Amino acid sequence: MSKRSYHHLTDLGCIAGEDLSEFGAGKEGWLAPDASTTLLCALDAHSLAIANRSLILILGWSDADEPRVQIRPELSPIEVEHITAIEWLVFDEIKVIAVGTSRGFILVYSLRGDLIHRQMVYPGRIVKLRVRGTKKDLTQDISSEEVCVVIPGVIARFDGSDIKSMLQRWFQETHSRFWDQKPKKDSEDVGNSYGRLPYQLWNVNKYGTCVEAAITGIMPPPLMELQSNQRYYCAVTIGDDAVISAFRLSEDRSRSLVGAILSKVVPATFSTIASFSKMIWRSEQTPKRKSEEKPQSFARASPLTCLKDHPRKGEKLTLSPSGTLAAITDSLGRILLLDTQALVVVRLWKGYRDANCFFMEMLVHKEAIGSGSSYHEPGKSDYCLCLAIHAPRKGIVEVWQMRTGPRLLTIQCAKGCRLLQPTYRFGSSLDSPYVPLEVFLLNGDSGQLSVLNRILN
Repeated sequence: MSKRSYHHLTDLGCIAGEDLSEFGAGKEGWLAPDASTTLLCALDAHSLAIANRSLILILGWSDADEPRVQIRPELSPIEVEHITAIEWLVFDEIKVIAVGTSRGFILVYSLRGDLIHRQMVYPGRIVKLRVRGTKKDLTQDISSEEVCVVIPGVIARFDGSDIKSMLQRWFQETHSRFWDQKPKKDSEDVGNSYGRLPYQLWNVNKYGTCVEAAITGIMPPPLMELQSNQRYYCAVTIGDDAVISAFRLSEDRSRSLVGAILSKVVPATFSTIASFSKMIWRSEQTPKRKSEEKPQSFARASPLTCLKDHPRKGEKLTLSPSGTLAAITDSLGRILLLDTQALVVVRLWKGYRDANCFFMEMLVHKEAIGSGSSYHEPGKSDYCLCLAIHAPRKGIVEVWQMRTGPRLLTIQCAKGCRLLQPTYRFGSSLDSPYVPLEVFLLNGDSGQLSVLNRILN
């Protein structure tokens, strides 16, 4: 399919199809990311995953004949478990879909719909699966790749290398079998064949329950622990009580009294509720499953700062590629640009209720690149970091230059559009051509997927 460019957008393809009717396609605003919409979307280079409470649809947009895959995760009807988060995990030739549930489980599925891994993270609703990584370069001393799982008041971190090892074992076993040979499955061991993934867990409830959070990167240890061998991470949370909070996360599991109480009381409470539910439901309705593993204890999370400004509430959070900037939307229609290293707000926009933001990179001064005697492929240093803001109430997408630059462009868009960004790809080589951070626009009314042009015309 040829790509057509209209002003600042380039059309890539269309996702329209009858199988989208289960997700509400055809109704006005079915894809709009407002409070009443329960649809989840995750974008990869050539695939889109759409999920409602119980079904995931994986589809492409470049080839109309490409088969679409439906995945129905095995969810508990007793606890009314449902899908609450989805994200792609991409390691070179391995691409799978990760699913978070309302009970605190993370599930990993192949593109054929086979369950690869199932693991309890912490009892509670997983609100976000955040995949990100930083490469070692002139600005970063240490490389880090991770999957961050956000549960209200809790952050978990899975190291990318551990996930890669598990998926490589699955990939090798799958491709060592004949094409028509199915794996032997034990009903009690489905999703646990490749071992339990180690992870770190922190309680970040100091300033109230958070609705979104992110690990922004590795930070130096406290002044009295300069010789410590363990890593420290900086986490930023947003919520109803504190618009912005920041924590230093330690690998040390020496817990506070509150953390010790929560790690015991919360699992016991969920266990009691589950037992009571089973008394109501007949035991024959669901097969017996072996007892679930208990969540691990919390590591130490030290509060750094917080911003309380009642009645303002934090709503959404997005990170820049390096993690040094965060864009935060609040309930008063403002967007705050936070320097995550200095922990200060460096910019503020007003009048953007229900906005969604993504960082992107653009060639703002393209004349300087081609002014030499020979053309060269733009590198990372040629691109300028920008922030794309989708204001659905205004029906526009704006792109602003970071940190304090001007508004570069404004794009009109339909009411039922959603702004998307491809997930981070693990293990991408520094020697390969640089791929700038892009933002895509999905029109829910027409099914058209477009990309914002990286060159400012």
